[in-house]
Amino acid sequence: MVALAGLGAAFFALPLLGLLQRAAWSDVARDLGSPEARAALALSLECSLWATGLAAVLGVPLAWVLARGRFRGRSLLRALVLLPMVLPPVVGGVALLYAFGRTDGLVGPWLYDTVGVQLTFSKTGVVLAEAFVAMPFLVLTVESGWRALDARYEDAAATLGAGRWTTFRRVSLRLLAPSLAAGAALAWARALGEFGATITFAGNVEGRTRTTPLAVYLLLETRPGAAVALSLVLLAVSVVVLVALRDRWFRIGR
Repeated sequence: MVALAGLGAAFFALPLLGLLQRAAWSDVARDLGSPEARAALALSLECSLWATGLAAVLGVPLAWVLARGRFRGRSLLRALVLLPMVLPPVVGGVALLYAFGRTDGLVGPWLYDTVGVQLTFSKTGVVLAEAFVAMPFLVLTVESGWRALDARYEDAAATLGAGRWTTFRRVSLRLLAPSLAAGAALAWARALGEFGATITFAGNVEGRTRTTPLAVYLLLETRPGAAVALSLVLLAVSVVVLVALRDRWFRIGR
């Protein structure tokens, strides 16, 4: 078992060591300071934060329904919410395209004709694609938090005259804060690294929809050093998030 575990660890470690070994550390600052890299990083940061906010606004109520609701079809709803976690991102992008596309989408033509909103090949489309793949991580974490929350505190607040909104804001939300923070961090990291759904639904327009993962893909052919430098940024973010949340997400030995 120890030998096989060592092989498993090496399977994950060797690609990362190869990336670190390939990095031209003396040129990393210069590569990250190039206009193309700075534009991609800024766009990724902006869109991933908006996507995380959208995931929180829609995901927290979904998590509450899944944790507290008792109705037929709850398992089906959970499967639907978590589907993007196992769905190939490109397939998710195609699904978004046929839902929100300007010409062939279910609601895309109505949005464009009614309010003049085109989601494809736009920054809003990037946010939508990232939120689609990132929201399940937030829902899964917050649902776990809702289930672990002691309902007696909410009941006590209700008996003291607090309304539902006051109880949620001053009791439930405070108790849920650690799970919400963990879910938001995971969703943000997932949104920051999204590639397949973004390029399929929002395209790869420089300065408008070309996020950091898309820039890495393009730079591999022309400027591999810059591609490695941007990859290191995404790697560092992922490692920091996972290390910071290891106790809450994995709960090893508890």
